Amino acid sequence: MMRWQGFYLSDHTAALSQQNQQLNEIYVPRPQQSLSVITEVLADAYQRQQPVTIQFKTVDQNNRHLPDITTLIHGYNANDIVIDADRFIPRQEIRNVADKKAEN
Repeated sequence: MMRWQGFYLSDHTAALSQQNQQLNEIYVPRPQQSLSVITEVLADAYQRQQPVTIQFKTVDQNNRHLPDITTLIHGYNANDIVIDADRFIPRQEIRNVADKKAEN
């Protein structure tokens, strides 16, 4: 931590505050969808090149859900989807997927 004459630097305290806020944010779990529903929504989004919001089954050490991600689907195969052009996500790890326009 950086101090100057006993005071914390404002940029540093602002960054710590933002980090603390992110750590304490709670992401509400959405309903578990079946693999067939997930596959259908992903295939439709891929075909129309529309972004989707994905919530994973993964939780942190405090049993809280991780942040959702919003992305385009760049491709898929029998077991995985491709996001960000080179990141593979197993479909089995997805809890819920929603069409971005349906959320608004």
